[in-house]
Amino acid sequence: MRTSHGYARVVGFSDGVVAIAITLLILPLVDSASDYNGEVGQFVTEHLGKLLLFFLSFAVIGNFWLVHHRMWEQISSYNTPLLWANLLWLMSIVFLPFPTALLAGSPSGDRATYALYVGTMVVTTAASLLEQVIVVRHPELQAEEVRGTLRISGFLAPLGIMVVALLIAVVFPHIGLWGLALFALAGPAGRILDRRRKKKASA
Repeated sequence: MRTSHGYARVVGFSDGVVAIAITLLILPLVDSASDYNGEVGQFVTEHLGKLLLFFLSFAVIGNFWLVHHRMWEQISSYNTPLLWANLLWLMSIVFLPFPTALLAGSPSGDRATYALYVGTMVVTTAASLLEQVIVVRHPELQAEEVRGTLRISGFLAPLGIMVVALLIAVVFPHIGLWGLALFALAGPAGRILDRRRKKKASA
């Protein structure tokens, strides 16, 4: 029997893990700053790549958390498969600071490091889709006001786009992480899929 207390613990645990992961991103810069005796402007210039990676990874984790937050706002209970899917999502979030640190210290065009960085995001996106599939297949987990209306279509486009970004990073390492810019298309693509689904349903 699932309780509201148990549900609150799951959400609180998830938020705490994300908060720790997103904080870890800044630690390499803190370590570099602790041993630096020059000017701030010179430090920023010398560590510009690390700073940009910090902001990128912070934005990525922040976006993943927003999606996760919206999903769990529509859930009122949980089951064992959902807990395991959520743990997979959390594992990928916690892992992301590692390839971020590798990228900061790796030479430009390192195909393997790009693959690890973007591949981690693929796992996160796939875990989000898995969570949504479980919720859609188990209406008893859904909040009463949205029960029966949730769909997985909005989570398919982000996963497809992230896989394309991974292929770009691996096949064309000179492009680097610019393939992640395609993620801006995830929202419009999801809305298009949703409109098509509604048209088919009405027909």
